[in-house]
Amino acid sequence: QVQLVEVGGGLVQPGGSLRLSCAASGSIFNINTMGWYRRTPGKQRELVAHITRGSSTDYVDSVKGRFTISRDNAKNTVYLQMNSLKPEDTAVYYCYAVIASDGNAYNDYWGQGTQVTVSA
Repeated sequence: QVQLVEVGGGLVQPGGSLRLSCAASGSIFNINTMGWYRRTPGKQRELVAHITRGSSTDYVDSVKGRFTISRDNAKNTVYLQMNSLKPEDTAVYYCYAVIASDGNAYNDYWGQGTQVTVSA
């Protein structure tokens, strides 16, 4: 069984910073793309950023220049460094990873979600 555990959410002031971490554990044969989605009540789920196995990255336009996604393959962990936070960044953030479990076909796995609130 594979699990993704997220940490790092919280309440910050506008202009502040947070770093989210998501660690995969369990029976893991290989990990391809990892990334982050966010969901705000009344809005559709939005892909924030992803990073490929070869470390190619992409971001939604609204976070470019402020957020940085990275990964540590030795720790099976993906990070999202969020700087210059704005109230519109407030959301529940979900990490995901595309994982082959002990030789089986690749499947998508999701973290439990962590609340990020940006408010004065």
